[in-house]
Amino acid sequence: MKDEPNIARLWTGQTTHQEAEAYYRHVREKVIPKLKEIEGHKAAYVLCRPIGERIEFLVMTVWDSMTSIRKFAGAEAERAVVAPEAKAVLFSFDEFVRHYEILS
Repeated sequence: MKDEPNIARLWTGQTTHQEAEAYYRHVREKVIPKLKEIEGHKAAYVLCRPIGERIEFLVMTVWDSMTSIRKFAGAEAERAVVAPEAKAVLFSFDEFVRHYEILS
């Protein structure tokens, strides 16, 4: 068995204070349940912070390999996956994600 480090996939998006609950509900009810069905998905964390008139969300998912990430994101694994339902309530969002090896 190949010993690969886990990989964190990070993405940020911003919305208004009024739309923050709608975005979080979408992630909680639609995205996370689908992620749990993908082999190699290990965890999902949703963080938020106020930035003036906006709320910024940082979504970090943890995977066992880039192969597993591609099961979710497709061949262009660095491109963000943002559903139309999420785009409808987001003010701005990253078009690309960042991947990091988890060292500890």
